[in-house]
Amino acid sequence: MKHLELHIIQSVPVACLNRDDLNSPKTAIFGGVQRARVSSQSWKRAIRELAKEISAEENSDLFSGDRTRRMVFTLSKRLMARDINDKAAVAIAERVADIVETLDSKVDSEGYKKIKTVMFFSKAEYEAIADTIASSDDVKKSLGTLEKALAEESDKDKEKALKAMGKTLEKGAIAKAIKSVQLKDAADIALFGRMVANDPSLKVDGASMFAHILSTHKADNEVDFFAAVDDLNKDETGAGITSTLEFNSATYYRFAALNLDELANDDHLGDIVLKDGTNARSLETRKQVVKTFLKATVNAIPSARKTTMNGNTLPEYVLGIVREKGHPIQLVNAFESPVRSSMKGFAVESINRMNAEYADLKETWGIDAKFAKAVVKGSLKDQIKDTLCSIETCALDRLIDGMVEHVI
Repeated sequence: MKHLELHIIQSVPVACLNRDDLNSPKTAIFGGVQRARVSSQSWKRAIRELAKEISAEENSDLFSGDRTRRMVFTLSKRLMARDINDKAAVAIAERVADIVETLDSKVDSEGYKKIKTVMFFSKAEYEAIADTIASSDDVKKSLGTLEKALAEESDKDKEKALKAMGKTLEKGAIAKAIKSVQLKDAADIALFGRMVANDPSLKVDGASMFAHILSTHKADNEVDFFAAVDDLNKDETGAGITSTLEFNSATYYRFAALNLDELANDDHLGDIVLKDGTNARSLETRKQVVKTFLKATVNAIPSARKTTMNGNTLPEYVLGIVREKGHPIQLVNAFESPVRSSMKGFAVESINRMNAEYADLKETWGIDAKFAKAVVKGSLKDQIKDTLCSIETCALDRLIDGMVEHVI
């Protein structure tokens, strides 16, 4: 498997980047001690959102997937735009949603039913479903009966018409429509994957791989007691409200990888077309996707409590690796014995340990890389130079461009 890897050391101050069911920062035991933890799902969402933003700035439609339970709302609006009346559009959208995923009985704030799980679909896939429904002769026949039944508000006729429409749609037209567009505008689905329980043929295995983010050292959660003053309370002294919340601070090891072979498959980004008509089988489009992915992965950070505990920082160290074969390998065992605090903090020792672990794996197991370069925070360069060995340091743009050159 040809793949690329990112190994990142990043320090985050007082924050609660990812909380558990008790509103406490997530933790995990590793090496016999408690570590601060951020789930891979949490950081992946931040990466997806930033990738979408970067793509929009570059006037690209490659990152246009949305994860939502509001499939009925989204699809019904597209059906209405194709001259299907409101009631019929909602009824059909509900039937489609129940075919693709299980429909929940609960409704959203606008009265639309939701599917039970969050579903990842692209705009082009929604358009393809709507086009199929609006243009299929079989669907048109069922549609006329359904619209008439809905207009007459006969429960019996409505149920009969819905059942007939359901049979028409269940013949495979919807799945066929979704597959027909492949992933024209949804590099994010190709990268992060999609699970469809009701129709496994629509499943997409994500080409990217992530690990839960762990602190390189022992980390304890702390409690913040806070008070808020009632500005209009003139009758008594003291706070209008008091409460507590938990936080921590940590130096994290982050790991991400991307399967370049899988990304080039036809069911991922092997055969897509951009809105300007360009065939994306060309290498350049995949390179664009990978470049955006790398930028977003390095720079993204979860936004939890961003207005009260802004934890936005940039990494101190990013090691980029490209391998021609084998599977992605974490360097997290460099921290199985937790880094101890010192006057230098945790980052320098974390970087040195990670580089030593990389050198050890190369020597012990013969693991080599086609490409290995690193970006280092300027003030730390002298303190880590002895453990860099053959790793060349460079600017972030050069690191990303160097890795992108290996995209197939």
